[in-house]
Amino acid sequence: MKPSLPSHSIRHWLILLTLAATACNPRPETPTATPQLSTPTATPVPMVAVVNGEGITQEEFEQELARYQSAMSTLGEVVSPEDASRVVLDDLVSQALLTQGALAAGYQADAEELQSRLDQLADAAGGVDALAAWIGEHGYTDETFRRSLERALAAAWMRDRIASDVPLDTEQVHVRQIILYTEQDAREALAALDGGYDFTELAAHYDPVTRGELGWFPRGYLLEPAFEQAAFALQPGEYSGIVQTSVGYHILYVIEKDPARPLTPDALLALQDLALENWLREQRAQSTITLSP
Repeated sequence: MKPSLPSHSIRHWLILLTLAATACNPRPETPTATPQLSTPTATPVPMVAVVNGEGITQEEFEQELARYQSAMSTLGEVVSPEDASRVVLDDLVSQALLTQGALAAGYQADAEELQSRLDQLADAAGGVDALAAWIGEHGYTDETFRRSLERALAAAWMRDRIASDVPLDTEQVHVRQIILYTEQDAREALAALDGGYDFTELAAHYDPVTRGELGWFPRGYLLEPAFEQAAFALQPGEYSGIVQTSVGYHILYVIEKDPARPLTPDALLALQDLALENWLREQRAQSTITLSP
């Protein structure tokens, strides 16, 4: 969201009145003091946030909030006003950071690309008139819609750049697990393994369908850091102690490791999302972001 925001100013034009001096007796004229004109003061545009000196206006925020709430309502989702405001503001700040990052990385707006995208949107909407109607219905003007689209293109360019840095091959582990839902059961399973019970047979006992098979996964793919840390600490043929997560108690067994295994499409997408989250987190830490009270 990166073009400079419009400002409004009020100019006061003062009309100077000419005074005629009359006197019965002539006397030396004294210089008349020149009135001091005050400098016009620009009316500040209300902002909800300023990101590295670039403002996000209250008007823009309210329009985006209305569009978000309308979309959630259409999907049948119930979102509190506080949560909706937080989501929209966070998204606007993220878009500002991505656009600023794109410009810093050499991105240049392309008028042909913008027009091509507008043509695609018009085709998808059912024609130019249909797109114009959609723009009006969603609180945009032609100018604000084009500006929003320009920012979205820059942010998408930066997202693609971040995603392209994720390697297609990376270290992965092939894991089997035994998952229990009480600590006592987990301790009994671990004792059985320590006593020489075969891991695969025990995993099949607790889960006859999957036999505990988790497949291959890279670092950053799972949502449980403790689980991932335990898995990558093991060598093939080793099993872990009890690993507690939000879903239960796990005992992990590493079947094999590969230092450079191709990522599945699902794993690649997950790591690209993680790379984007990490980039935004770093940018927020390095940036000056001021939120209005």
